[in-house]
Amino acid sequence: QVQLVESGGGLVQAGGSLRLSCAASGRTFSSYAMGWFRQAPGKEREFVACISRRGRSTNYADSVKGRFTISRDNAKNMVYLQMNSLKPEDTAVYYCAAANFLGVTNAREKYDYWGQGTQVTVSS
Repeated sequence: QVQLVESGGGLVQAGGSLRLSCAASGRTFSSYAMGWFRQAPGKEREFVACISRRGRSTNYADSVKGRFTISRDNAKNMVYLQMNSLKPEDTAVYYCAAANFLGVTNAREKYDYWGQGTQVTVSS
């Protein structure tokens, strides 16, 4: 069982930066690939980024590639999403998720545990 709690969301102007954090409970955090997803109003939840168990592999949605960076600290049971050059279309609720998966995956159905989400709003 893994419990996930996101933090770090807020209101930022276009071009600004935010760093999201996700704190995970449980002794087996390093057994999970971790991902970030987002959901804008009226839209389906979409993949943003993911990182493998030991952080050696990452994958990004094309829409955030070059602007967002995912990282993890297994000693602290934390995963992060550094978001730079934010755009109004990045506005969404951002969710942290854990997948008992070897490697990386952007498939939402592979993720077993989800946080409650944190709101990110980018003003133009």
